[in-house]
Parts: sequence; C-alpha cells; structure tokens
Amino acid sequence: MYITEDRPAVDDADVDVQSPQKLGPLTPLVGRWEGDVGVDLSYHNQDDLTGRTGYFEQANFKPIPIQENGQQTLWGLTYNMTAWRHGEEAMDPFHDEIGFLLWDKANGQVIRNVVFGRGIAILAGSDAGPRDRVLHFDAKPGDPSYGILQNRYLMQRAEIKDFTSTFTFHDDGTFSYTSDLLLKLAATGTEMHHTDVNTLHRVQRYHPSAELG
Repeated sequence: MYITEDRPAVDDADVDVQSPQKLGPLTPLVGRWEGDVGVDLSYHNQDDLTGRTGYFEQANFKPIPIQENGQQTLWGLTYNMTAWRHGEEAMDPFHDEIGFLLWDKANGQVIRNVVFGRGIAILAGSDAGPRDRVLHFDAKPGDPSYGILQNRYLMQRAEIKDFTSTFTFHDDGTFSYTSDLLLKLAATGTEMHHTDVNTLHRVQRYHPSAELG
C-alpha cells in the first residue's frame, strides 16, 4: 500500500493498470497461438454428405505499421491461420487463410480483411469499443463496404450467401472463434451453414527481448 498527504491509502490489488492499447480490442491477439479442439462442419463433395471434422490449428498475429487513408487512421495486425485434420498434422493442411485485422478507433470499427486459399476474399466488420471482449465480423455479397468475392467455380457450386464470425477473449487468456458461411449448394439444391469453431492458447509472445541473444 502507499499513502499520500492528499489521498487515502490505496491497495495495489485494487488498481487496474491499463496501457493505451493503440490496437484497441485487437490488443490481446498479438502472439503465436495453437488450438487442438477445432470442429469443422462442412459438405464433403466426394462422399456427398455433411460431416464434422476435428482439427489442430496454428495462428500468428503481428502488428503492422499505422495505415492512413486521408483523415482515417488504422492500427492493425497481419495474421495467418492454418489447420490440419487430426491425424494429418504431418501432412498438407486442409485450411489456410491470411489477412489483416484492423482497428478504426475514430469510427469505432473492427475490420477483417481475409483471403482464403480456395479463391475467396472477404472484407468483414462491425461496430466495436476499444476494450470489447467479443468482436463480430460480418459480410454479405454485394455490400459496398463489407462484402464477399469468390471464384467462378465456387459461385456455381457453393455460392456464399452470408458470412459471420466472432472472436471472444476469455479470462484465462485463451480466445475462441466461430465462423459461419451460409452456402447455396448446387449438389443438393439447398442452403447449409459451413461452420468452424476452435479455442486457442498463446504459445509465444512477440516482444523485443525475444530478438536478443
């Protein structure tokens, strides 16, 4: 405890010390992560059925230089997420994505600019506060701001009608996500939700001291 002439005693345990957090709600993501409880629900073309697949995942989130668009200032991260089916960790991954996560403090927006190796590009986003613990990333085809593009084959066979995703930060230091692609399947003539969920824990912090020695 400490005492000043003008203030009552303050217990250090009651003091919530917080940094400025220029990355806003993206701050907790910085580092390298792994998760082994992923579940993918998707349509399997070869078997003509919908099934669940368990997977292991690695993710990296690294800060990028400040981005300025005229009067707009963005802070953000570059990231990649790669997943392997359980039992195939020594083989080629079944999912890979790269992109940027951006924080627009002035307009209270989080933005996810992501490209999937399957020939899909999505710019998704939503309102957010600087210390939010749950982040939403939403996009729809044709939306002038938060939209979806996909290659011609996928447009014909598995057209994306909607994209929603959520990042949730937990008190134990882990973070989980959900991802939902609403697809119109030519093979069945129906719509289905292709979903992915996982919880990841940080295995490495990115810090200047890590570059020493």
